[in-house]
Amino acid sequence: MTTIAAISTPNAAGGIGMVRLSGEKAIEIADACFRGVSGRRLTSLSGYSAAYGQYLEADGAVLDDGVAIVYRAPKSYTGEDIAELCCHGGLFVTQKLLRRVYALGAVPAEPGEFTRRAFENGKMDLAQAEGVMKVIAAQGESALKAAGNTLAGSVSKKIHAVCDTLVSAAAALAAWADYPDEDIPAVEHGSLREALQKAAAALTKLIQNYDAGKAVTEGVRTVLCGKPNVGKSTLMNLLSGCEKSIVTSIPGTTRDVVEETVRVGDIVLRLSDTAGIREAGDEVERIGVRIAKDKIEGADLVIAVFDGAAPLTNEDRALIDLCRGKRCLAVINKTDLPRTLETGEIEAAFDTVLYLSAKDDAALDTLGEALSALLGAAGLDFSQEILAGERQRRCCENALGYLNDALAALDAGLTVDAVNVDIDCAIGELLTLTGQRASEAVVNEVFRSFCVGK
Repeated sequence: MTTIAAISTPNAAGGIGMVRLSGEKAIEIADACFRGVSGRRLTSLSGYSAAYGQYLEADGAVLDDGVAIVYRAPKSYTGEDIAELCCHGGLFVTQKLLRRVYALGAVPAEPGEFTRRAFENGKMDLAQAEGVMKVIAAQGESALKAAGNTLAGSVSKKIHAVCDTLVSAAAALAAWADYPDEDIPAVEHGSLREALQKAAAALTKLIQNYDAGKAVTEGVRTVLCGKPNVGKSTLMNLLSGCEKSIVTSIPGTTRDVVEETVRVGDIVLRLSDTAGIREAGDEVERIGVRIAKDKIEGADLVIAVFDGAAPLTNEDRALIDLCRGKRCLAVINKTDLPRTLETGEIEAAFDTVLYLSAKDDAALDTLGEALSALLGAAGLDFSQEILAGERQRRCCENALGYLNDALAALDAGLTVDAVNVDIDCAIGELLTLTGQRASEAVVNEVFRSFCVGK
């Protein structure tokens, strides 16, 4: 296998830059451009060893000084020989060092190729590999804890336990069906049903935990909407901690969608501040209103804002109608002013209604508590197994569907073969989740989203 190399530190100036190599010739290539102050060659070092020295150009000129670290197969991240060349963190010097190792025989790493090699060499399964990216993307303590547990193998262990239960059941059914002349006892339907129900319950809990934890681990597509001048932009600025949206007393100031990812407590919102919903006075604003309505339709969460200091209008009522059937939080804004709004229709239409002033920083805590409860993240234990993404969730849902079919076939008195087909399909979905039976296309899709150098 070729020796790959990439810069594994961010593409920005910093204290340290790192070029990482992995493959059969990783240490040999690193040694060819490094001169240690101790005089020892990198090729003579044991694994988990570091040496201080200088990086050299092809003509022997000093490029930079730094620390080279050696890891020996199979006790490395990828399971191969690895060299990590740490230099000063300037963009130019790090790129020059990368070009030097290319000239010595390394080839550019593809996105996620280091982690992919770790997967292919049995250092982690596919679920754990997805946990790597979740750790990198974590934007809060709970998200980091959930991602760390996935990387440590908590989800994989749960899936393996469910698989073991199903494999035992499938093996017993197959043995009884395939060898009728042997003295093999028939599978007792009660114990089989109990095993399938136990497996289904475990998958159901995983799916529920993922749905509840998604607001923390991945973020929620959220739309701020309301008629003009109700304070949407002020609320957007409060949530984002800076002046993202222009705030004036002139209706229709926000004519386009302003987007920002914000964190409220542990909840991550992929937030869009939309144009005020009303009968627009010009073509540009009409386009903004249409886009706002489309955003509401595709949102996971809608924060509908109403002006507590103004009477309810037909535009407010139109917004209430747009929000029906959606997961919504109603905000009665401007509580710092005398209340004029009659809130009966709003209270009747929304399960959760908050009264606040977007000008008050304390409103953030109120919003955070309400969002956590509304999205199901309140009280969720992120030290439990949390699925690392939609791919894993889809595998669990598909497996659960097959188990429900198997239980239905069992209750309907269908043949053992019919029940076993569904159990085998459920096992296949779970093995796809961990990567033991994943197609090349599935594996490619997982690593496509990785950054180069990881």
